[in-house]
Amino acid sequence: MKIRVRVNGQTYESDVEPRKLLVYYLRDDLGLTGTHVGCDTTSCGACTVLLDGKAVKSCTVLAVQANGCDVMTVEGLERDGQLHPLQTAFWEEHGLQCGYCTPGMLMSGYALLQTNPHPSEEEIRRGISGNLCRCTGYMNIVKAIRSAAVKLADASAEPSKEVAASGSSSD
Repeated sequence: MKIRVRVNGQTYESDVEPRKLLVYYLRDDLGLTGTHVGCDTTSCGACTVLLDGKAVKSCTVLAVQANGCDVMTVEGLERDGQLHPLQTAFWEEHGLQCGYCTPGMLMSGYALLQTNPHPSEEEIRRGISGNLCRCTGYMNIVKAIRSAAVKLADASAEPSKEVAASGSSSD
C-alpha cells in the first residue's frame, strides 16, 4: 500500500505492507533508529513519536495510518547540528540513565512542553506517565524537563528584550 508521510520535515513516499507498524517503518524503511522498540504493547513508551503534533506510541500505530501525516521522531529535535534545549537538559540533569527510554521520554516531554510551557512537577510526571524508565531514574528526567521549560522560556523572552532595548535606545 502506498503512503506519503512527512517525517522530521522530509517527505517520504513508500510502498508498505498494510500491517507494518509505524515504529518498524521508521526504523527499518527510513533508517531512523532513534525510536526504540520496547514492549510492542504500548506499555513502555520507548517508541513514542509525534503524529500530527500528538504523542503516540508507534508500536501500535500502523504505518498506513500515518499516511498524509507529519511525524516527528527524536532525530527531529536537533536543528542545524544543535541539540534541542530538552536534549541539552537531559544531558545536564543526568536524565539519560541507560538511554533506552530516553527517545520516548524526550518526545513525551517535547509534546508536554508544546501544550504546557510551564508545567509543574506533577504535570510533568503525568505527562511522562506513559513512559517507563527501567532504571527508575524519574527524578532526573523530571528535573531535565523542568530545566528545559526554563531554557525555552528564557529563549522565547530574549527577542522581546532586544525589542525593548532597541525601543528604549531610539527614545
